[in-house]
Amino acid sequence: SGFLRHARSRNYVSESEVCKLESIPLDFGDYHPLKPITVTESKTKKMNRKGSTSSTSSSSSSSVVDPLSSVLDGTDPLSLFAAAADPVATTATMDGARKKRDKDDSSAVGSDFEPWSSKRGEILARYTTTEKLSIVSGSFSGKATTTGSAVSEKVRTRLEELDDLEEGSQKELLNLTQQDYMNRIEELNQSLKDAWSSDQKVKALKIVIQCSKLLSDTTVIQFYPSKFVLITDILDTFGKLVYERILSMCVDNRVSLPDNFSPECVNDTAKETCLNWFFKIASIRELIPRFYVEAAILKCNKFLSKTGISECLPRLTSMIRGIGDPLVAVYARAYLCRVGMEVAPQLKESLNKNFFDFLLTFKQIHGDTVQNQLVVQCVEIPLYLTLYSPAIDWILQCIAYHAPEVLLTEMMERCKKLGNNALLLNSVMSAFRAEFIAARSMDFIGMIKECDESGFPKHLLFRSLGLNLALADPPENDRLQILNEAWKVITKLKNPQDYINCAEVWVEYTCRHFTKREVNTVLADVIKHMTPDRAFEDAYPQLQSIIRKVITYIYDFSLLFSVEKFLPFLDMFQKESVRVEVCKCIMESFIKHQQESTKDPVILNALLHICKTMHDSVNALTLEDEKRMLAALINGFIKMVSFGRDFEQQLSFYVEARSMFCNLEPVLVQLIHSVNQLAMETRKVMKGNHSRKTAAFVRACVAFCFITIPSLSSIFTRLNLYLHSGQVALANQCLSQADAFFKAAVSLVPEVPKMISVDGKMRPSDAFLLEFLCNFFSTLLVVPDHPEQGVLFLVRGLLNVIQDYTWEDNSDDKVRIYTNVLHLLSAMTQEAYIYHVDKVDSNDTLYGGDSKFLAEINKLCETVIAQILDHLKTLGKEETLKRQSQLALYFFNTILAHGDLRNNKLNQLSVNLWNLTQKHGFADTKTMVKTLEYIKRRSKQPEMSHFTDLALRLPLQSRT
Repeated sequence: SGFLRHARSRNYVSESEVCKLESIPLDFGDYHPLKPITVTESKTKKMNRKGSTSSTSSSSSSSVVDPLSSVLDGTDPLSLFAAAADPVATTATMDGARKKRDKDDSSAVGSDFEPWSSKRGEILARYTTTEKLSIVSGSFSGKATTTGSAVSEKVRTRLEELDDLEEGSQKELLNLTQQDYMNRIEELNQSLKDAWSSDQKVKALKIVIQCSKLLSDTTVIQFYPSKFVLITDILDTFGKLVYERILSMCVDNRVSLPDNFSPECVNDTAKETCLNWFFKIASIRELIPRFYVEAAILKCNKFLSKTGISECLPRLTSMIRGIGDPLVAVYARAYLCRVGMEVAPQLKESLNKNFFDFLLTFKQIHGDTVQNQLVVQCVEIPLYLTLYSPAIDWILQCIAYHAPEVLLTEMMERCKKLGNNALLLNSVMSAFRAEFIAARSMDFIGMIKECDESGFPKHLLFRSLGLNLALADPPENDRLQILNEAWKVITKLKNPQDYINCAEVWVEYTCRHFTKREVNTVLADVIKHMTPDRAFEDAYPQLQSIIRKVITYIYDFSLLFSVEKFLPFLDMFQKESVRVEVCKCIMESFIKHQQESTKDPVILNALLHICKTMHDSVNALTLEDEKRMLAALINGFIKMVSFGRDFEQQLSFYVEARSMFCNLEPVLVQLIHSVNQLAMETRKVMKGNHSRKTAAFVRACVAFCFITIPSLSSIFTRLNLYLHSGQVALANQCLSQADAFFKAAVSLVPEVPKMISVDGKMRPSDAFLLEFLCNFFSTLLVVPDHPEQGVLFLVRGLLNVIQDYTWEDNSDDKVRIYTNVLHLLSAMTQEAYIYHVDKVDSNDTLYGGDSKFLAEINKLCETVIAQILDHLKTLGKEETLKRQSQLALYFFNTILAHGDLRNNKLNQLSVNLWNLTQKHGFADTKTMVKTLEYIKRRSKQPEMSHFTDLALRLPLQSRT
């Protein structure tokens, strides 16, 4: 041939054989890397009540030693999480530094005991007031510590200061709003910590006494439970400070006391300080502050004697009998239980005595003193009784924790015997184990029916019963009767808020145990109660909860949408933000539970309506994250729709979806992918031989993509979809349509901006463009030339665009692209291409190795090589020499892999590039050595002898 050949001819089949990995026969008895691995799980076992420590025992299912567990001493962090997540397992996360507790198992409260901290927020949110509050504020300006010469002087001064607090150094702050009051309490909490840290212990005690006194004041009675929460927080802080202070005095030779220390280990100074605190507290004159402050430091009895706590608890329990107001007394009992459970949960007798004391004084609640107080404050009896709930619930929870069934039954019987016992009944249902309540559901319904209408609201009793039945199942024969009895009462409730609070709980019971007929009846009843006067507007959280419960239990969507009242129920959500949340909830459930694709028209219409609601909520202010989430849900739905072999129906669905969801770009992208997939499915069914009908259908799919892609905003999404859709068109023998896609991609390249947004951050676009173009080149190899457009018209068009594109000054991407173009041109000169598209003739068939075609390719090679060398010259400055070295080596490797080195020009060029790589000492010696070894190895292959001469012309330069 009369032209210089640039590309070497390749035999792809034999090259592939040479490159294959050597296969080694494997004996399956040997170790295999993909064998299942045995993980040693460290379990925290709970022993029987008389048992010893919660021990961490490693249970392994096989003798294989897991290397990680041996390092972690059997307590790997994931097993600890698992133990913590298991409600039955006691928490065994033990600090390495702390000694392991060696306590009786029954003395520790497990993770299945709901702590006070979890109830705190609920109480503060529920018991609020708009009335003005007052707070007595002490004048804490004087220094608490005086520098008297004698100790007795100091003691006398301190006692005088305490007296001073009780005898009128206070000023009353009146007319505080609830928020001001809470802020003031928080200030007191802070001043307690400040006083303590600046060693003003008496001032700290004064603050605690003053706060405790506030608990005897019931002037704004409906705020009392919240006030109790706020003030006992301060008492807890004080108790902790005192305990830690005394504990710090017990440190001998920098060794602190073990967790389970005995009083003998405590030194005299610490004991004396501890006694001093108890004596100070004993000298407080008023009962309520004296009780609360002593209860707060109950734990400090551990420093004095082993039986200190067990002697103190009965005495404090008896002290409460002196509190006249039943509400104040019951909260004092709750505080004692709270401290008792923390300090000595094994002393259940005191807790039980505390409760039975309360039962004896229960009738006080309905006495004249209380009634008169309520008249003055204009508070109704039902509201007043609900104020007792948090305290009684807590007392009963403490008693019922791990209590034998006999005790629970005895307590239930005692409550039965009292008149007006609805309040107690409610607390029993809140505090006792759900299984205990569920098993006796009919007994409880009987007791609820007997309760006095005027007292504690009945609907709250049914609500409490419903909450238990959502956690445990009643006997099967009673289930329908229980629902009928409860719903008879619930449906008669006139107040929509009372009604919905009850109905919300019982919906779960209905869904758990009954069919869609009963669920439909319940939903219809809710609609009937909540529609008049738009009552639903004040009950969105409860209505949302009902929807969540229904879709938790009925997740077969054909069944769900056949519940007649389900969609009318959704219509009650008229506030857009809530409506969208509900729609998201339904779609999440559909995506999670729908196993098989569907074409059920009922499901499709309902879910299209729901998705449309979500889509229409998008506006200019919608956050990107929200858009992403909505699009993901809609895409999940689109992927689950399948009309089987009815491809035309499927395409119609995609067209309808495109018109409905045009504002969410990820949904349009999904639709384009789905339509492309549909075209490929058609090809698969026809085995690549399209009939006139399927050819027309495939062209319709291609047209869908072609008109949808321009509406997308992300430029790389458009580029990639043009390429992808072009490949699909090519695979379906739609050659002119494929050309149209590729031309569109070529004309879009100049519009690629310098910076693009990736995950909310601006990044240079070069790397993405390079990746796209490499992908594009791979496709262009198999695209046949258009008979009217000239040789390689797409490749030339793309090269012109790359030439004109303004690249960053410090970027070498243009040269890397040109180098990849050389790979493409080399592949195009081969007699048979490395890959083809089935039933599409590529240029190797069309031109059949025609010399004019090859000459065109070689001319292009010349041009591209010239561009690369020009760029290498511009990198000759001091600061760019390293880049020059790297690019020269990159280009050298390209020539080595794809070039025909029998061509003298190319051979000389490769030697020059090799020398340029090493010229300024930036070459990596290891890489150069390996490259040279590779050339020597290649020279031994057939028809590669010219590599021997080449290897002799490539010197290795030392770094010196």
